[in-house]
Amino acid sequence: MNKKIKLKGHLKSYLQTALLLGLLLAAMNVGMYFINIQAGICVSAFLAIYFIMMSALLCRSKPIIMNEFVDFATQYGQVQKKLLRELELAYVIMDDTGKIIWTNEAFEKTIHKDKGCRKPISSIFPAVTRDKLDFEEEQQLDITFEEREYTLKLKKIYMDELLDNSRIIESTGGQTYLLAGYLFDETELKKALREIDDQSLAVGMIYIDNYDEALESVEDVRRSLLIALIDRKMNKYLSSLDCIVRKTEKDKYLVIMRKAAALALKESRFDLLEDVKTVNIGNEMAVTVSIGVGLDAPTYAQNCEYSRTAIDLALGRGGDQAVVKSPDSIIYYGGKSQQVEKNTRVKARVKANALQEIINSKERVLIMGHRLSDADAFGASVGIAGIARALGKKCHIVINDITTSVKPLVELFRDRNIYEEDFIIGSAEALELADSSTALVVVDVNKPSITECPELIKACRTVVVLDHHRQSSEVIENATLSYVEPYASSACEMVAEVLQYIAGGSVKVRSNEADCMYSGIMVDTNNFTAKTGVRTFEAAAFLRRCGADVTRVRKMFRDGAAEYKAKAETVRNAEIYRNAYAMGICPTEGLQSPTEIGAQAANELLGINGIKASFVATEYNGKIYISARSIDEVNVQIIMERLGGGGHMNIAGAQLEDMSPERAVAIIKDTLSRMLEEGAI
Repeated sequence: MNKKIKLKGHLKSYLQTALLLGLLLAAMNVGMYFINIQAGICVSAFLAIYFIMMSALLCRSKPIIMNEFVDFATQYGQVQKKLLRELELAYVIMDDTGKIIWTNEAFEKTIHKDKGCRKPISSIFPAVTRDKLDFEEEQQLDITFEEREYTLKLKKIYMDELLDNSRIIESTGGQTYLLAGYLFDETELKKALREIDDQSLAVGMIYIDNYDEALESVEDVRRSLLIALIDRKMNKYLSSLDCIVRKTEKDKYLVIMRKAAALALKESRFDLLEDVKTVNIGNEMAVTVSIGVGLDAPTYAQNCEYSRTAIDLALGRGGDQAVVKSPDSIIYYGGKSQQVEKNTRVKARVKANALQEIINSKERVLIMGHRLSDADAFGASVGIAGIARALGKKCHIVINDITTSVKPLVELFRDRNIYEEDFIIGSAEALELADSSTALVVVDVNKPSITECPELIKACRTVVVLDHHRQSSEVIENATLSYVEPYASSACEMVAEVLQYIAGGSVKVRSNEADCMYSGIMVDTNNFTAKTGVRTFEAAAFLRRCGADVTRVRKMFRDGAAEYKAKAETVRNAEIYRNAYAMGICPTEGLQSPTEIGAQAANELLGINGIKASFVATEYNGKIYISARSIDEVNVQIIMERLGGGGHMNIAGAQLEDMSPERAVAIIKDTLSRMLEEGAI
C-alpha cells in the first residue's frame, strides 16, 4: 500500500532537495574535467557513490516516513475525538430531520441519556419543532429542560464541503447537510439578569380624581378623617410591595418602586383602584384615583417622564384607571366607572382666553373634525367659526364628504349673502392655505389618523385641539392648546362654554349656528338621555337664548323610510350574547349613510331589559364600522381599543378591514370572552 502512496507538497520538495544538490554536484564535476582530468575522475567516483547512497536512503525511508505519518494522523484523530467527547460544552450532531446521530458526554449528561440515543431532538426538547430546524445558516433557540434554561445554537454543515477530498464517498452536488447543535446552560445568567431587571427603578404617580367633590360630600368634621383614611389605604397597600410613597400635593402622590413591584401591580390588575373606593365614612361619592407608571426607560429621568405621560393619559381617558408606559407599549387597566362632571368653569375660561390669543395672532383659521363628520363635529366647527368671525379672522371648515346626517346642517349655510363661497372647503384647498399664519382647530377628535386631513396637522405650526373623547396612545402631538374633557357630553357643549368667555362674552351666535350646536349636543346625548350633566343643560340653555329651535332641529333629524326599516331590521335580527351583550348587523342596501343607522340601532338595543352593552357592525366603503354603546355597567371604550378603535365609556367605535360583518361580530365575541376571563370588564 505504501508503494501506491505518493508524497506531495512541501514534504516532497524537502526530500527531493538532496537529488537537486546531486545534480548541482554533477555540473561541477563537468567543470572539473576541463581543469584536470584526474580530478574530474575522482569527483565522478564520489558523485556515483553519493547518488547510490541517496537513492537507497530515499527508497528505504519513504515507507518509514509514511508509516509515521499514518500513525500520527491516527493518534491525532483519536485525540480530537476524545477531546470532543470530553468537551464540557454539550454538543450534538443531527441529520436534516432533527434525528440525533452523535452526542458528546456533556450532552448525554444533560439529557440523562447514553451515547446510543438516536431519537429526534423534539422528543427531548419539545420546543425544537421541525419548522424551527428550517433556517438559512444559523439559528438560536431558547429552551427549557428540567426547570433549567438553555440556549441551543444550531448550525448547518453541508456535506459537499466534507466530501470534496474524500476517496470513499462521492458528493452528489445536492444540498445535503447535517445539523450541529451547541447547548449552553444559561440558567444562572438569566436568573441574574431577571433579578437585575426586577431591581430596576419604576416611577409611579397617583392622583385622586374627585378630591374636592368627595370632601364636599361629607361633613366638615369628617373631612380630615377621610383624607387620613385615603392616605393610610395608599401607604398600606404600596408599602406591602416595598414601595416608597410621598404625598406631593393634597391629591397627588409620588411612588418609587422596583420593577418587580410594578409587575405585581400589573398582575393584580391594579386592584388598588377598587380598594380606594372602599373608603367610606358617609361620603356620598366614592373616591377614585388615576395611576401612571413608567418603566424600562434607559434613564431614571426618562422613567419619570413616562410616568407623567401615563398619568396624563389616565386623566385624559376619564380617570379611575391605571396606565403603564414603557418604551415600546402603553397598557391600560380599569376605567370601569363614570367620570364625575366638574362644576367649575375655570378651566373653560382659561382655555377660552388662550384660544382667543392664538386666533388673534393669526391671519386665518382652519377648522377640522373627524372623517365622516357628524352633527357634533360640524356643530363644534360652526361654533369655532363664530369665534373667528367675532375676532375678525377669516375661517374655513374642512369637510371632504358631506354625510346625510350633516347635509341638513350644511344647507343652513348656503346663503352666499351671509357666508362666503369658500366657507366650507376640502382637504386639497385647505393644504394650499396652510402656512405659518394659519391656526388649525381640530374638534371632536384627538386621533390624527381619523381626522379629515391628517396632513393638515403637519402643515400647520399652530394646532388647537378641543375634544370630549377619551385619549388613547395615538394623540395629536405638540398641540399649542389642548382642551380634552372626557366628562363633557359633546364637543358642542365645550365650544358653547368657550363661546361665553370670548371677547368678554360679546360673541353673537346666529340662530342657524345655534341650531347646529344644539343638534350636536342632542345627537351625542341621544336626546339628552345619555351622559348629560348640569353643564350640558347650561350649554343647551345658552344656545336656546341664542335662537336654537328645538322643533326645527328635530325635523332635520327625522329618518327616511328606508333608514327606519334598516334600523328596525337590525334590532329584529339582533343576537343576545351571554345574556348581556346585544350583537347586530345593519343592512346597507339603499342607505346613503349606513354607519349612522348602525349607531342609532346600537342605541335602540340598549332599550332591551338586561342588556349591558350593544354592538352593531355595518359594512361601508369596503370597511366594517362597529358602533358600541352601553349605559353605565360596561366600558365599551376599552373593548373597542382592543380592536384598534376608541371613544367614550358609553359610546365607542372601531373600524375593521378585509372581513365580513359576520366575522367582525365573531371577533367582538372572542374579545368579550377574553376580557371577561381577564377581569378587564
